[in-house]
Amino acid sequence: MTTTNPHMTGTARLNLAKAAPKVFRALIGFDTAAREGLDPALVELIQIRASHLNHCAYCLHMHTNDARKAGETEDRLHMVPVWREARHFFTEREQAALALTEAVTLVADGGVPDTVYAQAAACFDEQELAHVLSLILTINTWNRVALATAKVAGTDERG
Repeated sequence: MTTTNPHMTGTARLNLAKAAPKVFRALIGFDTAAREGLDPALVELIQIRASHLNHCAYCLHMHTNDARKAGETEDRLHMVPVWREARHFFTEREQAALALTEAVTLVADGGVPDTVYAQAAACFDEQELAHVLSLILTINTWNRVALATAKVAGTDERG
C-alpha cells in the first residue's frame, strides 16, 4: 500500500513498514531501547523539538498528542519551540536535552558544540546521556521516514 499526502504533488509514496518490514522492526527496536529508563515527559519533549526543527507535521502531531495523554500541559507544549526564552517552564535537565536535540538535529550547521555536550553530560549520567542521544537519533530517523514517505499529520497508524 502507498500513502499520499494531499499537500504534496507527484507520485504516491511507499509504506516502509510493508515494503521493508525487517528494517521497520529494527527502527522500532532502536526506538524502544533508546527510551528505556528515560522520563516519558522528557522523551516527548525531545521528540517534539526535533520534529519542529525537521518540519515533520506527522511526528509533531503524534508526539504532542502522546505528551498530552501523558499529562503534559498546553503551556509547556506551546513553549517548546521557544524554550530558550521560556526557560522557567523547563527543568535544567530538560533544557540540556532540548539544547542537545537542537545541536544533533542541526548537526550540519556547526556540529555539536562542546558547551552543549558538557551541559548535557553534567545533567545526565553516562547511561542516561547515551539514551538521550539515542532517542535524538531515533526521532530524527522517524522524521526522515515520515517526510520521505509523505506521512499525513493526523493519521497516526500505531496500533
